[in-house]
Amino acid sequence: MDIFYVVSKLFWFIASPDHFLILSICIAALLISRGSKWGMRILLTSIILSLSILFLPVADVLLRPLEKRFTAPTNSVENIRGVIVLGGAERGDLGLTWQVAQFNNAAERMMAIPALARAYPKAKIVFTGGSGSLLHPEAVASSAMAVWFKEQGVEGRVLWEKESRNTFENATLTEELLGGVPQGRWLLVTSAFHMPRSMGIFRLRGWDVVAYPVDYYSKTSNALRVDPRYWQHVRDLGIAIKEWIGLVVYYYTGKTDALFPAPNLD
Repeated sequence: MDIFYVVSKLFWFIASPDHFLILSICIAALLISRGSKWGMRILLTSIILSLSILFLPVADVLLRPLEKRFTAPTNSVENIRGVIVLGGAERGDLGLTWQVAQFNNAAERMMAIPALARAYPKAKIVFTGGSGSLLHPEAVASSAMAVWFKEQGVEGRVLWEKESRNTFENATLTEELLGGVPQGRWLLVTSAFHMPRSMGIFRLRGWDVVAYPVDYYSKTSNALRVDPRYWQHVRDLGIAIKEWIGLVVYYYTGKTDALFPAPNLD
């Protein structure tokens, strides 16, 4: 059993903002019932945080530095040997249920595949991503995704690595699929907020990767915009906090080349 994977999933189940706020309110109610002053303090703090998340895109403050770190190429990149697209956009559970490819808010990762296949007709294309669910590791809708690749006209171009559960495994298992770290330059496609950590992982392992970020979330740089959308804001906050934690953990466990990977200067 991969302890790192299991611990990370259990930690995030508790630490994700939506779960954490609910647990905080439950703890506050328990403490209040027992006459503790801390119960009311925790409850008021939880209410203030919830109202802030409801009215303001507080996640933008954390997301914007991540999304600005790497910019997408404005022109076609020369000497591209391959394109690697990180999973995370597909809804394997729904795909298995309905046998139709289903995507989440990161669908731009998948939408980039047909366009890049046309732009780089000689490049290899690898899609890497299995189930990231601890409880449902079988949720990989292989047949539905195969149909989608066929509908986009790229089924003969795409190699699919189906076993990876996180970004580190995206890199290591793709290397196994290709018989080692490939030669030449590769475009790396993932969500903009996820690009710094992804670039750090692949570069440390010896890949020559060029960032191709997609799927942006932040609208402001300071969150000073009244926009009452609680579930969208709490989702974005969860994404941002998880990514910053991931950067720290991956760096101190030797999985990335820098604490906050940056573009190469050359």
